Amino acid sequence: MYKIIKYIILGIIQGLTEPLPISSSGHVILFKYFFNIGFTDLNFEIIVHTGSLLAIIVLYFKDIKNIIINSLKYIKTKNELYKIDFKYLLLIIIGTLPVLIIGLLYKDKIENILNNNIYIISISFLLTSLFLYLIKNVRGIKNDYDITYKDALFIGIVQVIALIPGISRSGSTLIAALNRNIKKENSLKYSFMLFIPIGLGTTLLGINDIIKINNTELLLPYIFGFISSFIVSIITLKWFKKFVVNGKLIYFSIYCLIIGIISLIMLNFF
Repeated sequence: MYKIIKYIILGIIQGLTEPLPISSSGHVILFKYFFNIGFTDLNFEIIVHTGSLLAIIVLYFKDIKNIIINSLKYIKTKNELYKIDFKYLLLIIIGTLPVLIIGLLYKDKIENILNNNIYIISISFLLTSLFLYLIKNVRGIKNDYDITYKDALFIGIVQVIALIPGISRSGSTLIAALNRNIKKENSLKYSFMLFIPIGLGTTLLGINDIIKINNTELLLPYIFGFISSFIVSIITLKWFKKFVVNGKLIYFSIYCLIIGIISLIMLNFF
């Protein structure tokens, strides 16, 4: 029972922190370091990430369906009616390529060097706080169809920084999109669209290992962890969308500032 509760808590942590610009990986590492609680294994990490991924797909299902279907129609017919969605698909691909390339080449090295460096993670929270503060009042004028390939490449390059634990992926892409004068709601949508190919790739790479799990004792904890991650991610995504549209990013800036300062202070006692 204790193990199920523990995995539910970790699923909740994932569901709360993945959609928000406050770094899910940074929180997990801090919880593990200061409270001796964290992901038990890579399989569970993939499972709870998949819960967040499914939540994003559910909330943006209509957009995703239109992008895929209309892109295929454009490729087949070259009808200009479908070109906007085809372009958006290309924007997602361009925005994903930098983190895909760098991640494949250096992700393990970055994690090995930085995952246990609480000082770097604390500073990362402080940097996230600063950048969220700087763009808190940015409104933007660009809609989905105004986003350029240059915008997508810039956002994709900035997303690479999120490979550093403590730097939020959703936060970095949202900040970059707002910096490119994209409207808040459109920036948020594009940020989460960029998570989908990354999340799918992570799930597909890990699904074979998950299927091979022979420990039946982990089955229920994994299921409850996945469900809690999915449900909390859905709630958090809807809540966060309202915060972004209403221009309340300052609250997340304050939160990251507090977490960064507390972590630095606690380092003196552990």
